[in-house]
Amino acid sequence: MDRPTSGVVVFAKTSKALERLNAQFREKETNKTYWAIVENKPKELKGSLRDYLKKNETQNKSYVVNENSPGAKLALLNYELLASSANYHLLEVTIETGRHHQIRAQLSKIGCIIKGDLKYGAKRANKDASIGLHARSLRFLHPITKEEITIVANPPADAVWDFFLNEIG
Repeated sequence: MDRPTSGVVVFAKTSKALERLNAQFREKETNKTYWAIVENKPKELKGSLRDYLKKNETQNKSYVVNENSPGAKLALLNYELLASSANYHLLEVTIETGRHHQIRAQLSKIGCIIKGDLKYGAKRANKDASIGLHARSLRFLHPITKEEITIVANPPADAVWDFFLNEIG
C-alpha cells in the first residue's frame, strides 16, 4: 500500500504464516477492493483498464507506456462509480495485477485524478498530505485454519469520505 493511502493492512504473526500469505498474494488467491475519490467522473460508469506501466525509480512514480517499452509491465484493473458529489466521485476499484502506483497511474491516465494526489496531477493537496485512496477490504484464507477471512476498514474521518459513506449507506 502506498504511504499516503489508508485502509486494510495485514501482518503475519509467524514466518510460516507470512510465507503462506505471500503465496496467496502471488497466486492471486486474495481479493482486494479499494475506494478512490477522484476529481473527474469517468466517461464509463463501470469499466476495465488494461495498460502497461513502467516505474521511474528516481521519481518514485509509474507511467503508462507502450507495451513494447523496455521494462513495461501489464496492469489490469476494474472500476465502478459508486456515488458522486458536486466536486468529487467515488470509485470502487479492484486490481488484477499489483503494480507500483497502479491505481494512481491508470486512473490519472483516464482523467480520474485521485483527490490530493499531486504526484499524478491533483489540483491541490489534502491538508494532511493523504490522498483519496483507501484499501477498503481484503479477503484471504487464514494461513493456518484455511478459514476465509474478510477485513473491512472504514475510511478516515473526513468530510468528503463521510459524505460518500452517507451516500452509499
